[in-house]
Amino acid sequence: MSLQRPNGNSSSSSSPKKHKTEESDEEELLMALDMEAAGSTGVLSSNADDGVNKPEIDQTQNVTSTAKRGRRRDPVDKEYRRHKRLLRNRVSAQEARERKKVYVSDMESRANELQNNNDELGEKISTLMNENTMLRKMLINTRPKADDSH
Repeated sequence: MSLQRPNGNSSSSSSPKKHKTEESDEEELLMALDMEAAGSTGVLSSNADDGVNKPEIDQTQNVTSTAKRGRRRDPVDKEYRRHKRLLRNRVSAQEARERKKVYVSDMESRANELQNNNDELGEKISTLMNENTMLRKMLINTRPKADDSH
């Protein structure tokens, strides 16, 4: 499934890396959208808190109930949520990459330690085998021969 972007391009996966200026532009857009959303809900709640006009309270309850029933989302709100989700995903992906780097680094250092340990043990085995062979030869040479006693 491909997604249609506002510029007309379609994509089936995430967009390529963006420059820092584009990221800051996105953050500014999200902050502006947050402020707009906070301003609109602030107006509704301040009218509801007045308690002077009962019909306004009913209207806010109706707006809330239609939101619960699943009214269609505003395209701006939909785009805002999409950008917010993309930013969260980008941050999450970056954190996952960092965790992976740490994990791979730890595994590489552990592999090096185990390889060094393995090399040392291999040398020790070789030394002990040589020593064992030498001691066997010494044992054979020091035994009294049965033919010498006759």
